[in-house]
Amino acid sequence: MRDLRILTDNHEKGIMASPPDEAQLLQMLLKLTGAKHTIEVGVFTGYSLLATALALPDDGKVIAIDTNPEYYELGRPFIEKAGVGHKVDFRAGLALQHLDELLADEANRGAFDFAFVDADKPSYVKYHEQLLRLVRVGGVIVYDNTLWDGTVALPPDAPMSDMDRRISAAVRDLNARLAGDGASRCASSPSQTASPSAAASCDH
Repeated sequence: MRDLRILTDNHEKGIMASPPDEAQLLQMLLKLTGAKHTIEVGVFTGYSLLATALALPDDGKVIAIDTNPEYYELGRPFIEKAGVGHKVDFRAGLALQHLDELLADEANRGAFDFAFVDADKPSYVKYHEQLLRLVRVGGVIVYDNTLWDGTVALPPDAPMSDMDRRISAAVRDLNARLAGDGASRCASSPSQTASPSAAASCDH
């Protein structure tokens, strides 16, 4: 994972990747829950994907979805070198569409143990609605950037960029949705990165 981390850190958009401590958290959750079938929405170079694949049993599988296959191809050699390429089912395109396609097959409903989302924040609530139907009861769904540099705690009229305001509103909507869902249990874990983030973990 170290080599892929170096490649990712040197990428011009390297800030999009999950930090090492978050990758370790994902691996711990995957192993504690005995996850075997997982979904990852938002892949980038595949750093968190590699962490997931390494934590899954040899017959495990992660469906990884991203709109940019070129980023994934940068990290793919490292995934293959680690001997876990057979666990990865990469699908290029819009996650909302791919998740709908999974839902169209009744056999997929409640068939997944775990999901990790680190993608376009305005779609988080929609992803959650889809993933609740795909992840089994007792499964875990993890969302990245649920604090968005702390902006979710600021008043709506606080000074910030238009992008931060839009994303902050989106993750605030997700947090409200999670907090109001009595059927799920949620926790937030801050990540120690240059750009502070947090992962919200829910089991339902």
